[in-house]
Amino acid sequence: MASGLLGILDDIASLMDDVLLTSKIATRKTAGILGDDLAVNAEKATGFLSARELPVLWKITKGSFLNKLLIIPIALLLNYFFPIAIKVILVLGGFYLAFEGAEKIFEYFFSHSKIDQKKTTLSNEDYTAAEKIKIKSAIITDLILSIEIVIIALATVLDKSLTIQIATVSVVAIIATVGVYGLVALIVKMDDLGYKLIKHSNNKGLASKIGHFLILLLPWIIKSLTIIGTIALLLVSGGIFVHNIEALHHIFPELPSIIKEFVSGLVAGLVVVLLVKGGKKLSLLVKK
Repeated sequence: MASGLLGILDDIASLMDDVLLTSKIATRKTAGILGDDLAVNAEKATGFLSARELPVLWKITKGSFLNKLLIIPIALLLNYFFPIAIKVILVLGGFYLAFEGAEKIFEYFFSHSKIDQKKTTLSNEDYTAAEKIKIKSAIITDLILSIEIVIIALATVLDKSLTIQIATVSVVAIIATVGVYGLVALIVKMDDLGYKLIKHSNNKGLASKIGHFLILLLPWIIKSLTIIGTIALLLVSGGIFVHNIEALHHIFPELPSIIKEFVSGLVAGLVVVLLVKGGKKLSLLVKK
């Protein structure tokens, strides 16, 4: 009896060692996409009223967990029964990410004044509606980034048992969600921490200087994240296209991969933006 229990414990310990090793490798493989995930989601989690930042971030985090709960079993089943579907889903998701990134650039150059005007005239009802739209957009973007993370993690353990595959992908998914949104929470609450440091130090000494520094730093971080997040969207989408569309993979082999991925994402995104904008204008003309 005792030897049987020890044997089970030994098997569990061995399995945990294997999972820790494979999780470490998978996390390293997904490090690039996790960095992009952080930049994109930090940018999407900013721009809310201070009192709404954490509640909104919690809603996005819950959506991210649900995304991964949905993705992991589907990815495992598709990988086993219909692996080509994963590639198709990735490419379609890539077009959505490319659209989001290109739309930001398009609106910055062509609709900037209108956006600023809307921001200054929002009522409480409009703000609530805009908040819901932004949360939904963040969760959809997270869904596509999560698909990429899960598939990359799964690709590192395809030669392992199903148990190790499930455990490894689950560990990476938890690390991705907790790590990314934990850091996002720290970023968006920097100014609140700064104000508390100033208040508790009576605006004197080192703590007060750190508080003022954090308050001054936050707008620059948010502006940087807006730019980095947009670039990340285009790089992730371009990377999906280059690695999953054979023609793009071999075109211009002399170009650095980062440039090829960015250009691929930008071109694809602008095409989708023009199609969407043109479709909206056409539908308005038809209605008239």
